[in-house]
Amino acid sequence: FINKLNQQSGHQYRLPSEEEWEFACQNRGKEQKFCGHDAANNSAWYSANSKNKSHLVGNKNPNALKLYDMSGNVSEWVADWYGLDYYDQGVVNSPQGPANGVSRVHRGGSWGEYAKQSQSTYRNSLNPNNNNYFLGFRLARSISPISMD
Repeated sequence: FINKLNQQSGHQYRLPSEEEWEFACQNRGKEQKFCGHDAANNSAWYSANSKNKSHLVGNKNPNALKLYDMSGNVSEWVADWYGLDYYDQGVVNSPQGPANGVSRVHRGGSWGEYAKQSQSTYRNSLNPNNNNYFLGFRLARSISPISMD
């Protein structure tokens, strides 16, 4: 999908890294329990309020960057491979995740999960060949450097 979009649009879209996703979710690194609020009902569709279905984007409060539905609704793939103990290895600044793996990270939780899975720090993983009704993605657009000529 992303390759075809890039060809047709002339832009460079990609999955965000896990670090980029979390930075955007938490308002440029200012930790919040959920993306945009400290209360799940204000920013997330999850099992207790979703009526077992996804919802149109934008019906909950956005976060400080005006991004909607980063918590709940659908869990979002990120570009990083999953390493179970990766953060236990002392990686703090600009983590890149393992160079390869079997599963990729997805973040944000979904309409079918508990509020805990929608928290800004919660991470999970699945094999990237897995397609599921609770998974989606959010794209980042790479911007070319501005010419100073």
